[in-house]
Amino acid sequence: MSRPLMWRALLALAIIAGSIFVALTQPAKLGLDLRGGTQIVLETKDGPNVKANRESTDRALEVLRKRVDALGVAESSITRSGERRIIVELPDVQDPKRAAEAVGRTAQLTAHPVRANDGKPDKKNGEQILPDEDGRPILLKKAALSGAQIRSASASFDQQNMQGWYITVDFRGDGGRIWQKITAEAACKSDPDDRRIAFVLDGKVISSPVVQEDVPCNVGISGGSTQITGQFSAREAKELAALIQGGSLPVPVEIIEQRVVGPTLGEEAIQASWQAAVIGIVLTGLFIIWIYRLVGFLATLALAAYGVISYAALVAMGATLTLPGLAGFVLAIGMAVDANVLVFERAREEYAAVPRRGMRPALVIGFQKAWSAIADSNITTVLAAGLLFFLAAGPVRGFGVTLTIGVLASLVSALLVTRVLAEWAVSRRPIAKRPALTGLSKTGRVRDWLDRKQPDLMRRKTLWLTVSGLLVAGSIAGIVIQGLNFGVEFTGGRQVVYSTSQRMDINDARAAVADAGFPRAVVQTAGTDGEDISIRTEKLTNAEVDKLQQALEKAGGGTVTKERDELIGPSLGSELRKKALIALGVALATQLIYLAVRFRFTFGAAAVLAMFHDVIVVTGVFAWLGKPIDGVFLAALLTIIGYSVNDSVVVFDRIRELWRAAPEERFAKIANRGALQTVPRTVNTGMGAIFILAALALLGGDSLTDFAIALLLGIVVGTYSTVFTATPLAIVFQARSKTPAPKPKLAKRPVRQPGDSGAVV
Repeated sequence: MSRPLMWRALLALAIIAGSIFVALTQPAKLGLDLRGGTQIVLETKDGPNVKANRESTDRALEVLRKRVDALGVAESSITRSGERRIIVELPDVQDPKRAAEAVGRTAQLTAHPVRANDGKPDKKNGEQILPDEDGRPILLKKAALSGAQIRSASASFDQQNMQGWYITVDFRGDGGRIWQKITAEAACKSDPDDRRIAFVLDGKVISSPVVQEDVPCNVGISGGSTQITGQFSAREAKELAALIQGGSLPVPVEIIEQRVVGPTLGEEAIQASWQAAVIGIVLTGLFIIWIYRLVGFLATLALAAYGVISYAALVAMGATLTLPGLAGFVLAIGMAVDANVLVFERAREEYAAVPRRGMRPALVIGFQKAWSAIADSNITTVLAAGLLFFLAAGPVRGFGVTLTIGVLASLVSALLVTRVLAEWAVSRRPIAKRPALTGLSKTGRVRDWLDRKQPDLMRRKTLWLTVSGLLVAGSIAGIVIQGLNFGVEFTGGRQVVYSTSQRMDINDARAAVADAGFPRAVVQTAGTDGEDISIRTEKLTNAEVDKLQQALEKAGGGTVTKERDELIGPSLGSELRKKALIALGVALATQLIYLAVRFRFTFGAAAVLAMFHDVIVVTGVFAWLGKPIDGVFLAALLTIIGYSVNDSVVVFDRIRELWRAAPEERFAKIANRGALQTVPRTVNTGMGAIFILAALALLGGDSLTDFAIALLLGIVVGTYSTVFTATPLAIVFQARSKTPAPKPKLAKRPVRQPGDSGAVV
């Protein structure tokens, strides 16, 4: 084994061993749909200057959403109920009481200069006496700063001086100037008590640090930020930072109810989804082994390593696993085949060009030449995922985390684990003497037929663009005529809670609700002992509410009584949707800029327009079919965007390579040849994902059927648009572009290939 291969093997073993350790020792956080959680019902109250109404309750809801995200509780559900109530559902919360206290606090934060306590506060000037964090009474001057002048807050541990946890606070507006002013005045005092600044949260002093002696008099602390120190534990520091980060509630809130809720999905649905996932993964592995034989088998082993690495990373980060998230995770296993397919197809080409060179050199060159396409396609995806994380919120932000982990894990799987296994295998003498065993000795029937026929697909680029235009027009017509069937997450609906005289199995309740005509309703247990049945769905009439009650009684619930009946607002509120759209727009613009720099603007514009084509067509089909547009569909759409851009990048990378080799040749001819040469990769990668999605669509139950259908549509349409939309658009744009053809690459000094001794006869 060569030294580079040995180091790669050791690194791969270390990563896999660490991932297995994390996966076995750290439990996974499961979402509301898989495990259930804690439900907290808050009611807004009139404040001194603000009335509790629908508008102020919606503002309070957004503040609570920021707090929950900052507390590390991902994939939560927050909805408005009626005019003044807010329902917060927190998945897999270990300490519901503490979570309720943190979420429900008013969080009115103020900063006060402190003066020597003479027991005579000037109440007319806003002075007051409060006990500090140690219980000693201190005299506070009028508040100089409020929470509105704070931009952000984060908790950190002082690793340098080992002084415990502290909170870093960044100011906004004139907050930094005011902070500098009050610390400059405090720095001039000789009495330590007069040098203190007290932070007060909801009328309680949480920290009253002394302005240090090295702060100059009449200069103060500048820079627009400061640190709050105190005897904080890690949990207290993080909760305090979350409260400051989220901001003050516009109106006071009161916790009126707290209960445990069961999972929104039944055991049968979860079991069916797992069975579908296993069947899909097995079929994908068998397909790859059938196509690429030995190296396909080794790639399948690497994909198993990919699954372990991805899962361990998600668990280590404390991510909350939901059923759509797990489905996306399983789908990513199918899409991770892409990098392996790119390498193997390149190796096939290299071996076919010079068979006497040997299998291992062909494989090494395959890894080298595939790197460009793999890097570009994954960088565009990571750029989009990173921007979704930093700019969006809620489930869209969580998708950005999952997507980034999936991309990085797939790179480790393909470029490290697969390479170590494949290079080692093809270097064995029995295999080197039988190249047919590797699956790389032939280019494949599809590639041979295309090379022999050389169909000129781009000669009819106008026809393909017309077909794409008609598909987009038909999709837009469906969106306009039929309208989008937004789910309860977007539109809100009605939640009814029933109590039963006889304890009822939740699976029987779900079946009864589905038979009553509401198959997509969210049915879960509620109450301290799970004795109640909660049903949440689109807006119901009173007659339909009675129909549900009768259905539960008929199913064996004995006497069924309606305990609570209320209208609920959307869990994906207007602000979250706006942030998601902004994040998506910025992500697409960033991808376009990257592709324009890495390739050229004509290629980037063609890739982004093809992606829009795919999104509109899939949305239009859902509009014509009347299928719901909900959070699951949103996750599918984000996956389609990543898949579409990746597909186009791979084709454009090949076109760029061919164009550099022959810049004098007509671009349309080169683009046609590049599209044909990448067809085997496109087909094999798509089939790997289709096996998993078909299994999820047929066996995964109602919870995942629409998710799988959306992605199946996205892959089929994306595969079509890569060849018949993105490539023709690039030809049209390039014909109108004044940018010259690329300069041919200078001949490089010959590089000794693996196995080449350098001897010359």
